[in-house]
Amino acid sequence: MNAEYSKLLRCTEIVKSKINGFTPKVALILGTGLNDYGNTIEVAATVDYKEIQGFPVSTVVGHVGRYLFGYVGGVPVVIMQGRVHYYEGYSMSDVILPVRLMGLLGAEVLFITNGVGAVNRGFQNNDLMLIRDHLSLFIPSPLIGPNIDELGPRFPDMTEVYREELRAVIRKTAGEIGVNLKEGVYAMLTGPQYETPEEIRVLEKLDVDVVGMSSVCEAIAANHMGMKVCGISYIGNMGAGICNEKLEHAPQPGVAEHFVKLVSHSIINIAKTL
Repeated sequence: MNAEYSKLLRCTEIVKSKINGFTPKVALILGTGLNDYGNTIEVAATVDYKEIQGFPVSTVVGHVGRYLFGYVGGVPVVIMQGRVHYYEGYSMSDVILPVRLMGLLGAEVLFITNGVGAVNRGFQNNDLMLIRDHLSLFIPSPLIGPNIDELGPRFPDMTEVYREELRAVIRKTAGEIGVNLKEGVYAMLTGPQYETPEEIRVLEKLDVDVVGMSSVCEAIAANHMGMKVCGISYIGNMGAGICNEKLEHAPQPGVAEHFVKLVSHSIINIAKTL
């Protein structure tokens, strides 16, 4: 058996032994500054990443590092309260292991969130952006190496990673609850350094709207194994050179109310389509 797949199965069995048969419908990843969202749900079980032998552990300030199992408006969810980043030194296979594990637990949808810098000059701090598509040109593919046939095909189609059916639900939800929702393209760079003004200018020319250091590899892995993917970016700053401020990593003081509202209502409405 593929060693990578074997490790994934071992980690999955450990988690299953701790959650008493809980089966999530939706998997949610909380990005930088958004971890407090986990405090708003009805929690049934928690599993710290450190409890899972061989599992990558988040080392970034503001990322708690645990799975939450619980309910959002009655919908069973598994939440990554803190993700693992490629820039932390983990292999790509370890970075996407948590997503694959949630898929093996039964989650049909991967709902990605992240904190980003805006490249689109029409955006501003605290805006929310629905991810329409992504650029993965600047990172190694998480599917490099022997294919795990048990998860998906060698050459997965990437025409519609972020499913239009889910984006339509989120758009409609945003309209119903009065949240102004942007839409655009997310580019992932490796980090951990922030982009230079020239790099931001290049991304502008590529029609990128926001930039971050996560999410794309997770979306690719989830799409590979047949999960439906959607995502919302929380804009915490403008890209280098667009504003005069120096950039620093500082988790937001609290989850923006419009983000909490949109994610919660969207999960409930997405579950109705499954």
